[in-house]
Amino acid sequence: MLEAQAQMDTEMRRRLVERYRELDGRALRRVADTGLCWLRTNQQLVNSLNVFPVPDGDTGTNMVLTMQAAMDETEGVSDRSIGDIAHAIAHGALMGARGNSGVILSQLWRGFARALDGQEMMDVKTLAKALDEARETAYKGVVRPVEGTILTVSKDIALAAQAAIDDGVQSAFEMLERIVNAADESVERTPELLPVLKEAGVVDSGGMGLFFLFEGILRAISRLPLDQPLTAVQPLSALNLDRASEAIEPGQDWEVIVDFRPKAPLQVNEFYEELDQMGTSIQVGEGEGLYRMHIHVPDELRFKPIEYIDELGTITNVSIENLMEQMTYQTTQQQMQNIPLEPVGPGQIAVVAVAPGLGIARVFASLGAAALVEGGQTMNPSTEEILHSFENLPTDKVIILPNNKNIIMAAKQATELTVKNVAVIPSVSIPQGICAMFALDREGSFENAVEAMNSSLNDIQSAELTIATRTVEIDDVQVQQGQVICLLDGHLACAGDDIEKVLMETLKKANVEQSELITLYYGADLTSMQADQFADNLRQRWPEQEVEVIEGGQHHYHLIVSIE
Repeated sequence: MLEAQAQMDTEMRRRLVERYRELDGRALRRVADTGLCWLRTNQQLVNSLNVFPVPDGDTGTNMVLTMQAAMDETEGVSDRSIGDIAHAIAHGALMGARGNSGVILSQLWRGFARALDGQEMMDVKTLAKALDEARETAYKGVVRPVEGTILTVSKDIALAAQAAIDDGVQSAFEMLERIVNAADESVERTPELLPVLKEAGVVDSGGMGLFFLFEGILRAISRLPLDQPLTAVQPLSALNLDRASEAIEPGQDWEVIVDFRPKAPLQVNEFYEELDQMGTSIQVGEGEGLYRMHIHVPDELRFKPIEYIDELGTITNVSIENLMEQMTYQTTQQQMQNIPLEPVGPGQIAVVAVAPGLGIARVFASLGAAALVEGGQTMNPSTEEILHSFENLPTDKVIILPNNKNIIMAAKQATELTVKNVAVIPSVSIPQGICAMFALDREGSFENAVEAMNSSLNDIQSAELTIATRTVEIDDVQVQQGQVICLLDGHLACAGDDIEKVLMETLKKANVEQSELITLYYGADLTSMQADQFADNLRQRWPEQEVEVIEGGQHHYHLIVSIE
């Protein structure tokens, strides 16, 4: 039984059943906003449900940003009609959709709104119809629907709603109770439907995000708090300190991160209360007995968290950074805007490339990209951002290179919102995108260019090296948290304690001796000297192959490797 049901007395439940027999536009706006609030509270927990132990879990973030865009769209819209509010939410979600989970969420809202066309109020029968329309629209929006995902949870929600109608339920509150229970059970079943989830020991992150949306509505109606996450201490893999640093509050001058081992069991509630007196943007993670605390504090309190934690146990590492100093630097997006791009004229083919780092953006620009969009792991661009990147170009022939499997759906959704002739090349890595650029003939026919660029994706192998965020065994590779791991064409290839050894082993598995060129795109966590040393060792190991080194500037991934 869920908390919202467990803490409710009979009289309160009776009043809620009567109160929510129908919903109007104002009620829909309110409950959608509370669902967003609860999803945001548990955002990092959803992010941590990543199949691969890599630091790019972003499903929770994508769903929160999609829902925030949806709610922003309702500002200024009359809430007399539930149909008008539903369509505003759907349009906002469509334009703000980020990542696969965000796109599917926007499709769910699209179907939901379609069922409420012209409706002033929504009773339980209309609600059940809208949930079923949402399910159908979301399934149709995916080329190859996979069970054990957010789609399955949406289906089980729709089935639960229809079962409630069959049982004579007449209150939206009663139906919501059933929906939340069904979503909870559906999420728990996802590993049985999708073997890769079971192997990784996680449930589906998108399904969990959808559950939190509905549970947040039920918690708000039941007057339960929405600001206390289900897991007060996150797994270390769930911490996303890059995101935390993006939102710097006025008066918060320093970012403090402390790793420590408490000498006694940590009293989490008391710990949070003490930290709350010092600053904001508090995150706490734990892994194998080691805790990491993140906080933003004003200048006069920058040592206070360290002194407090020192009383609780043994500090193993401390990081203090001046947030105001960070703000003086241009963002990657601002710097990308200053990169000279190849001018494109009417009738020519324009290419939009998504790039995760400044160096990689420069590579795409040098190859003739007409527009650049910042994006990659943990920062998927929205449908609207992709759309805006090419809408003002003086040509109606556009090709998009997403260069990430989690951006493809948003890119395809952007093609449906323009009158231009736009094609998406399903590049899932930076090497694939760059290889596709070499196949581009800007003066040739659009159809031939699309065909050539699609065909080029099979001419290259891609490898990505990063640090494992948790201990797991996937694809018969045993990984320990903190080890270097490498993905080869999207599959976990090997793990180890030394980045160069992992790189060598991966290239060996890729049969690199049969290739001609190896290109290393080094990330923000490596120096040019380190990358050059790796390249020299590769040349000694494989003297017949040409090796190039390019500054990529990407975060999270120390190396992106192209093998062609």
